[in-house]
Parts: sequence; C-alpha cells; structure tokens
Amino acid sequence: MTFSVEEAYRVCREIARREARNFYYAFVALPPAKRNAICAVYAFMRHADDLSDDESLSTEQRRANLSAWLNTWHNVASGEAASDPVFIALADAQARFQIPCGLLDQLVQGTAMDLERPAQSGHYDTYSTFEDLYRYCYLVASVVGLVCIRIFGYTDSRAEKLAEETGIAFQLTNILRDIREDFERGRVYLPIEDLARHSVSIADIAALIVKPRSLLPNEYTLLDAEAKRAEHYYKSGYALLPLIALDSRPALKVLIDIYHALLRRIEHHNYAVFSQRISVPTAQKLLILSGGMLQVLLNRLVLARRGARK
Repeated sequence: MTFSVEEAYRVCREIARREARNFYYAFVALPPAKRNAICAVYAFMRHADDLSDDESLSTEQRRANLSAWLNTWHNVASGEAASDPVFIALADAQARFQIPCGLLDQLVQGTAMDLERPAQSGHYDTYSTFEDLYRYCYLVASVVGLVCIRIFGYTDSRAEKLAEETGIAFQLTNILRDIREDFERGRVYLPIEDLARHSVSIADIAALIVKPRSLLPNEYTLLDAEAKRAEHYYKSGYALLPLIALDSRPALKVLIDIYHALLRRIEHHNYAVFSQRISVPTAQKLLILSGGMLQVLLNRLVLARRGARK
C-alpha cells in the first residue's frame, strides 16, 4: 500500500492517540503541522521501543531487528522511497523542521540501552552512580526533548540544556512510578550509590515487592531524595517555556504540568509505588489540558495583534 504524506501522518496520529497517554494531551495543544511532526517522532520512537521490548525474541534477535529497521530508516532519510507510513511522515517532519539525523539515531540508541546490558538470571541491571543513570536518562528522555524543541521552535541556545534537564525530570518521575515493574524485569534504576547511602539493599526492594508494606524511614528517605532530585530538574522545564515559540508553549506546559502532577501524586501517596501504580486521573489531565487550550487562544490573540501592527 502506498501512503501519501497526509495519510502517513494520520497513521502516526492514531498511534500517538492510542499509545502516548500523557504525551497525547500535550500534542492536542500544538498547531496542526507541529502536532503532525511530534506524532511522527512519537510513532518512530514507539516502534523502536516495541522492537527492543519484544520479550518473545532473544536479546540478539531484538538487536538484529532494531539494527535492520534503523538501516531502512537511514536509507529513507537518504532519499530512498518508503512504504512504511511512519518513515514517510518522519522524513517529511525531519525536512520541515530540520531535525538532525544524529538526534533521531540517539532516540533509537536510547530504546536499545537495556539490550546492551541485559540482566542475567539472579542478577539485576543497575547503575552505579547518578552520573551513570543521567546518561541513560539523557538517551531515553532528554533526546526526545531536544527533538521536540526543534519542532516547537527556539532561537536561544539556552533552550537546549533546559530541554535536556526537563527530560531528566520526566525520566526520574517514570523511574519512581515504575520501580515495581522494572524490578520484575530485572532492572533497578535507583543508583547503587544512593541505595548504599540510605542503607537500602536490592534484597530490601525485592522484599517490598513480594510483600508490600509501609516504608521504613531509610526507604522513605531514599525515594524522597530521588523525588527531590526530579523536582530540581522540573525547574528547568518551567525555565524553558519562555524560550520556545509562543504557539508551542501551551503544549509544553501541559506536558510538564502532567508529569509534575504525577511526581506530586507519588509524593502525596508516600511513595506507595510497591503496592500500586500511581497515575494522574484523567479528569486532572483534562483540567490541565483545558488550561493549555485557553492559553492557545490567548496566544493566538497576541500573535494576531502583532501581525496587525506590522
């Protein structure tokens, strides 16, 4: 089947609507061309994730499949005709918004990081220091932010470091929310140096997962320290807002507000992440989105007045 560019974007929008959860609420607040581009990037990243996470295949086969798929994308990016609607849409978005090929490669590298160090039976994939974890967060989250600001639009180079740190805030929030699920997949993303600092062992985490209970003081302070680290990086997210194009600020603010609300709910529930999956209720997301859409209207008025003065 041959897809037109618009048909390809429609496929990507459907993937984002079905899979993006928190992200999709922010996409709605973008102008159509930027929304299409973000959905194309998301669909590209989603497919890379799916290839990396296919646990029905061996790690070696997943690596091979991901490499072959990425090679196909490289051919498309070099001008070869594409049949995959995600590649068709992404090629258009890349050209339209001048997204560097290297950033898109890094998106895929981020999805493959867990394949580089697969956990062995009886062992857990861990990170020794926060600096090590930061590199992981950069590849799986900050690079997404660096791609997104190319689509949003910015002129101040400070936006790049702030977008990087905003991604760190999002990923640290995900790590706190997903401790149980990650542990069951053989992954512990809390840095080993932090565990040692708070006298918490991997065996302690295992015990909490097998039989959830109220956290001991040292376990609480461990998770609270990680939350405070995330709070620090959320400041970069709010500092980023005035540096991107006016028509994209509401979407970014919606996204930051939803993720920040998730962190606040985790804190409010006293880090009960071992017994439940904490999320932001749909009603609260819609309230945040309504504020974003109101800001879209106000920004359009501002832009219209600027145009009238010229």
